[in-house]
Amino acid sequence: MRDPLVCGGEPVIKGTRVTLRTLLASLAEGDAIEEILADDPTLTADDVRAVIAFAADSVKEDLPAPKIVGL
Repeated sequence: MRDPLVCGGEPVIKGTRVTLRTLLASLAEGDAIEEILADDPTLTADDVRAVIAFAADSVKEDLPAPKIVGL
């Protein structure tokens, strides 16, 4: 969810001020989901999974189409 009045318009997890970038950075640094949830009780495990799914879908859009061999 983006709101220009919340966190400078960066995407945040609905109902929080936690940016997707912050959550993804925590995961990239090796923080376990349980640690993230303990540090910020406004988040749920579903929130974390949704951010991971969003990131995966975003990357898919940037990848070139696979080449089909034999055509």
